[in-house]
Amino acid sequence: MRIWFFRAYFLLSFFTAGNDPVFLSKEEYRNYILLLASLLFYTYGEPKFVFVMIGSIAVNYGMAMWISKKKASKADAFARNLLIADILMNVAILFIYKYLDFTISSLGLLFHTEYSITGLALPIGISFFTFQALSYVVDVYKGTVKVQRNPMYVALYIAFFPQLIAGPIVRYSTIEKQITTRVYSLEKFSDGARRFLLGFAKKVILANNLSVVAAEIFGKNVYVTNPILLWLGSICYSLQIFYDFSGYSDMAIGLGKIFGFEFEENFNYPYISRSVTEFWRRWHISLGQWFRDYVYIPMGGSKVTVPRHLLNMFVVWILTGIWHGANYTFIAWGLGYFILLVIEKYLIKPEKRQNILVRILWQVVTLLCVNFGWVIFNSDGLKNGIGYCMAMLGRYGIPFKIDANVIRYAREYGFFIVLGIVFATPVMKSLGSRIENSKNANVMGVIVPVCYGLIFLWAVSFIILGAHNPFIYFNF
Repeated sequence: MRIWFFRAYFLLSFFTAGNDPVFLSKEEYRNYILLLASLLFYTYGEPKFVFVMIGSIAVNYGMAMWISKKKASKADAFARNLLIADILMNVAILFIYKYLDFTISSLGLLFHTEYSITGLALPIGISFFTFQALSYVVDVYKGTVKVQRNPMYVALYIAFFPQLIAGPIVRYSTIEKQITTRVYSLEKFSDGARRFLLGFAKKVILANNLSVVAAEIFGKNVYVTNPILLWLGSICYSLQIFYDFSGYSDMAIGLGKIFGFEFEENFNYPYISRSVTEFWRRWHISLGQWFRDYVYIPMGGSKVTVPRHLLNMFVVWILTGIWHGANYTFIAWGLGYFILLVIEKYLIKPEKRQNILVRILWQVVTLLCVNFGWVIFNSDGLKNGIGYCMAMLGRYGIPFKIDANVIRYAREYGFFIVLGIVFATPVMKSLGSRIENSKNANVMGVIVPVCYGLIFLWAVSFIILGAHNPFIYFNF
């Protein structure tokens, strides 16, 4: 409840900010209010780790200024060394908090030696704000953006609370001009509020209810569990992670629009993809573009020899897996996509196939592989993940049957599963566009806001009742 009072007070402060002709313009006032709110928001959830984020902001601001100065004086070699140092510092921060204990335990098991882990807690959103800071410094070095001399604006870019803890990863080039020059309107505020509400509903109504089924089934002994039940659990998790993450992205994009910012989309119906390549153009778009622009293309991309191209893909997908967490399951998940993409690009080549049946078959294979990938992703360990996948295929001799457990989950959560499947496709969006362009558009102009209100009340009711409310991507 306190977070809602925080939002209401903050919105009131933001939109009633006045002018001070001597010191600050209204836009400057609003930016500083945004920055203060962002720091308070992060402090509310992670009091001690706010200093980690502030330290990251200070280091990257200083390094960007230094690099810009050296580039201006034609000291390119020195600027390149500064960039390397900045990359190493950012990677070091990530490594210490996210991967150090994993590395210590892995080395201990490998060499059969005693070890003790540090037990450091993971700062929320560290991967997101570190990648944003890194992209800013790299872009300053490349000359694609101008260095920002106001440290408060760099802090605002990195710490902006709507997308701070779970993305999308925003490029500085996207909001460079928006920081100082933004357009506010009632229409933009309304669009942002609707987008936020839809994201909130995705998260609370769909993701949270689907998470109950996924959590219960993933907690079962797969060696004695009905494979149909395991398939149900994997499908629910596939839908849960989509609505959990895309719902948060929608809320971030909506809040950004309320405050005058236009963020790029982060999801585009990934489960209708016809290939693995297309899936990653539709899923977590900002992360895929980040690795493409800052790792894949600098290494040569696809315009290299076949062995080098395979190496480039391998590096990107191993890093993508590691980015999500310090566990062999994430490494295996990333490696799985590397193997799939090698098969797709060098053997299947679905975009060049004239046979429609081959294309349809590969689309089915893609969706199945994505689903199996999420099983590995969600498992406690690699052995458990592989065991779950094998059990889904009937490896342990348990018959496929519609038993009492399947019927119970279908009866209690079938409605949310069906909703999840339907809204994972563009069907409802297409229907909404047709209604807007129909002769009944004026009538719908009254009905639609009422529906939004009812959806909001429905979502809030789950919060009030204390429903299961995990946020998957807070861990990354």
